[in-house]
Amino acid sequence: MAGNVEGMVTLTGTDQDEAATEQAATTGSGPGDLTITENSDVGIYEATRDGITVAGVVYSRTGNRVTLLATSVFPEFRGQGIAGALLGGVLDKLRKEGATATLSCPFAVEFVNAHPEYAQVIDSAAPGSARHRH
Repeated sequence: MAGNVEGMVTLTGTDQDEAATEQAATTGSGPGDLTITENSDVGIYEATRDGITVAGVVYSRTGNRVTLLATSVFPEFRGQGIAGALLGGVLDKLRKEGATATLSCPFAVEFVNAHPEYAQVIDSAAPGSARHRH
């Protein structure tokens, strides 16, 4: 992610023309088939749909702990459940790796509070902003 446009952290590597963006923005109301990749060089988990970057989570890694810093969805893709699908995929990946997460991103905190199945992925020694509801 690079820069800040109209209050949104922007994603890099989105060489897409306006027609492709408009078409993707109108293809259904759910998250659809997302591909989640990790760009460890810049610390971003990116979600793509049909080859177009639609969202990302900025993170930092210290050893086996990943701090989720910010979640962003491009405006034309918002309201489709993409942020939740991306965070779920990232937390599933961390669980599979045996890693833990610290939450600094307010959306990630709300997501984990609403999905207690991810509570065990949160680093108990350094949960960040996470406040688990029981």
